[in-house]
Amino acid sequence: MASKSILNKKSLDFLESYLNNAAPTGYEWDGQKLWMDYLKPYVDEFITDTYGTAVAVINPEAKYKVVIEGHADEISWYVNYIADNGLIYVIRNGGSDHQIAPSKIVNVHTKNGIVKGVFGWPAIHTRNKAKEEAPKPDNIFIDIGAKDKEEVEKMGVHVGCVITYPDTFHILNDDKFVCRAIDNRAGGFMIAEVARLLHENKKKLPFGLYITNSVQEEIGLRGAQMIAERIKPNVAIVTDVTHDTTTPMIDMKKQGHAEIGKGPVVAYAPAVQQKLRDRITETAEKKEIPFQRAALSRATGTDTDAFAYSGSGVASALISLPLRYMHTTVEMVHREDVENVIKLIYETLLTIEDGETFSYFE
Repeated sequence: MASKSILNKKSLDFLESYLNNAAPTGYEWDGQKLWMDYLKPYVDEFITDTYGTAVAVINPEAKYKVVIEGHADEISWYVNYIADNGLIYVIRNGGSDHQIAPSKIVNVHTKNGIVKGVFGWPAIHTRNKAKEEAPKPDNIFIDIGAKDKEEVEKMGVHVGCVITYPDTFHILNDDKFVCRAIDNRAGGFMIAEVARLLHENKKKLPFGLYITNSVQEEIGLRGAQMIAERIKPNVAIVTDVTHDTTTPMIDMKKQGHAEIGKGPVVAYAPAVQQKLRDRITETAEKKEIPFQRAALSRATGTDTDAFAYSGSGVASALISLPLRYMHTTVEMVHREDVENVIKLIYETLLTIEDGETFSYFE
């Protein structure tokens, strides 16, 4: 479809600043403030909770509640141990990939601001070619240019400081968005764009819409569990990223077939309520929005699970954005997929009526 883009310059400027801002698990609040500032003109009020989840609400008085959700946090590292020689050893905060660490520049976040560092690695000349050691969580280390432990501490770095990568947003070949933390700042962006479109197109919803940007997904869906208890929604449509499986070294027989540029990926899984999912696929067909399908065994591994199994059960579904190179600093998505996820959530919301149960027995 060569239809007019729904993303404008203000949208893309927001996406860029939102992606570039560091929001590691447990430290999401600066990103949440950017997100809420962007949404302010399009919603009635905000809810925030103790751990930093942010919710923008349209029609807060309505009894029937629909959630659209993404998660705000990105993977990172913690300072775990400072050696006497001033080198820093790390542990994960979320699913950080040890194999991509060597020779990456890092930002160590301290109360006095950012201290720059690098993940060092022994030179190729010094390594034993016969049995080269791969990067592992216990052998990667950060060098912040300090001569010893005392100097590290003087620079404000201590155990528990969080470490992120500084890699920033760019566009490849006109329509591929590349950055760290597209997982899942793209989700927060896409649900914000749904709110903008509802406002600009003057759509009045017959229910309360809770545009939810959850924290701490990367360490076990924790923010979504907390906010689901708070909102007690009737319906939840979650958006996260999923793997493009067409790049080398991925087994499609295990991971399924999904690719960037072919549309949103609609999930089939026990946590996905089938009548709600059918509503999504029927809406896609009716509105000619391309989509793909994925089967997920047992759990979806996304905030969908937290919403679905909250309270006495919430009709939940998952619409994923296909992404290459997940949990690296060069995560890549297709602009058209981003737009089509936004369209699919928007158009699905317009079909939901006040009081719908999505019951299998009605």
